[in-house]
Amino acid sequence: MEREKSSSAVSDVGAWGMNVISSVGIIMANKHLMSPSGYGFSFATSLTGFHFSMTALVGLVSNATGYSVSKHVPLWELLWFSVVANMSITGMNFSLMLNSVGFYQISKLSMIPVVCIMEWILHSKHYTREVKMAVAVVVVGVGVCTVTDVNVNAKGFFCACVAVLSTSLQQISIGSLQKKYSIGSFELLSKTAPIQALSLLLVGPFIDYYLSGKFISSYSLSSGAFFFILLSCSLAVFCNVSQYLCIGRFSAVSFQVLGHMKTVCVLTLGWLLFDSELTFKNILGMAVAVIGMIVYSWAVEVKKQADSKTIPHIKGSLSEEDIILLKAGQEETPIKDVMLGESKV
Repeated sequence: MEREKSSSAVSDVGAWGMNVISSVGIIMANKHLMSPSGYGFSFATSLTGFHFSMTALVGLVSNATGYSVSKHVPLWELLWFSVVANMSITGMNFSLMLNSVGFYQISKLSMIPVVCIMEWILHSKHYTREVKMAVAVVVVGVGVCTVTDVNVNAKGFFCACVAVLSTSLQQISIGSLQKKYSIGSFELLSKTAPIQALSLLLVGPFIDYYLSGKFISSYSLSSGAFFFILLSCSLAVFCNVSQYLCIGRFSAVSFQVLGHMKTVCVLTLGWLLFDSELTFKNILGMAVAVIGMIVYSWAVEVKKQADSKTIPHIKGSLSEEDIILLKAGQEETPIKDVMLGESKV
C-alpha cells in the first residue's frame, strides 16, 4: 500500500515536471523562432497545427506498435472537443493581438475562477475555504508580477471572453472524457490530435494572414528556423501529453493553479537568458504566487484526507447485501489507470 502511494506520488511529480519543463522550453524556443531578432516566424496558428501534426504522428506510431490501445470515443464528441480546443487557440491569438499585454494576462488569470465556476455548474463540484483562499493568493501573486499596462476594446474583450470560456471548457472536458469513456490520457490525445491538426493546418494560414498580414508561403525557411520549428514540435508532444496527464490525474483547477509555476520559470529564465528586466514587483509577485501554490497543494491534500476518512463511515452504514453487490460491480468493471491506459485487474 505504501509502495503504491509512493509510486503514485512519483508519477504525479513526473507529470507536473514534464509539463513545466516542456512548456517553459517551448515558450523559449518559440520566442527565438518568432521574435524579429530571431527568425521572424510570425505564424502562430499554423505552428500550432504543426505541433498537433507531430503529436498525431507519435500517436499513430504508438498505436501501430502496440504501445497504446485505441478505444472507442464517439466521433461527435471528438469533433466537438476539437472545435472547442481550436476556438481556445484562435481566441488566445486574437486576444493577444487586439488587447494590451496587461489585459491579456488578466484574461489568462481569470481562467482559474472561471474553471471553478464551470465545474460547479457542470459537475456540482464544491471547494473548501482553504482552496478558495489559495486560488486567490495565486491569482494576486501572478497578477502582481505580470500585469502592467491594461488597455481593452470591444473586439479584444469579446475575443478574450471566447478564449477564456473555450479554454476552461476544453480543460474540463479532457478530464470528463477520460472518466466517461475510461480512456487513458495519451489514447484520448491520439484521437483528438489528428482532427485538430487537420483543421488548424487548413484554417491556420488564413488566421495568421489576418494577424500578421503575411501568408506562410511567403516565409523564407532557413535551416536554423527549420531546426527551431522541429524543436518546438518535439517539445509540444511532451507538453500536450503532460497536459492531458495532469488534468486526468488531478483536475482542471489544479492544472491552472500549479501551472502558473511556468510563469515564474519563464520570467526567471527571461532574466537569465534574454536580459529581461526583473523588478522588485516581479520578485514579490512570484514569491506570493509560489506561496499560494504551496497553500493550494496543502489544502487539496487536507481535503483528500478528509474524504478518505468518510469512506469507512459510509461502508459501516451499508448492509452486507449492499457490500456484496458493490464488490460484484467492481469485479465486473476493470479499474482504469488514467496515466498508463491499462486495467489493473
